[in-house]
Amino acid sequence: MTTIRTVAVIGAGQMGSGIAQAVAIGGYEVRLYDLSAERVPLAQGEIAASLARRAGRGLTTQAIADAALARIRPVATLAETAQADLIIEAASEDEAVKKSVFVDLLPHLGPDTLLASNTSSISITRLASVTDRPDRFIGLHFMKPAPTMKLVEIVRGIATSAATYET
Repeated sequence: MTTIRTVAVIGAGQMGSGIAQAVAIGGYEVRLYDLSAERVPLAQGEIAASLARRAGRGLTTQAIADAALARIRPVATLAETAQADLIIEAASEDEAVKKSVFVDLLPHLGPDTLLASNTSSISITRLASVTDRPDRFIGLHFMKPAPTMKLVEIVRGIATSAATYET
């Protein structure tokens, strides 16, 4: 079973930035990437503002908010995300775009990297089919807003292994 220490989030829009925030609050190191380079600094600002609001309302402490923000590191290339233990794709809800992300990731992945998609409607099996690791591919459907909703739907593909599911 893979130990998750670092999570890469691909897509820094509303869902991706929310997922990055939730994962960082959970104590994981986060690598945040978006195809649109200017989107990442905007997402970092939105995450910082969200964490400040949560601390201001007493939903978390300032120390926890600061630590979470410090765990989020922007990366400039898709290849840099491949060093994570888990990669969560949160790109636009377009199958071709999502498949393209996974195809572009493949040459950079370590053998133990787990892949996940935040899709709500696209087949996990179809997305996994463009990778070399359908057994290490799973759906992680975060609910909106990701930082406050504690529900994450876990969706197995036909080939998703029990070890991937348990991790």
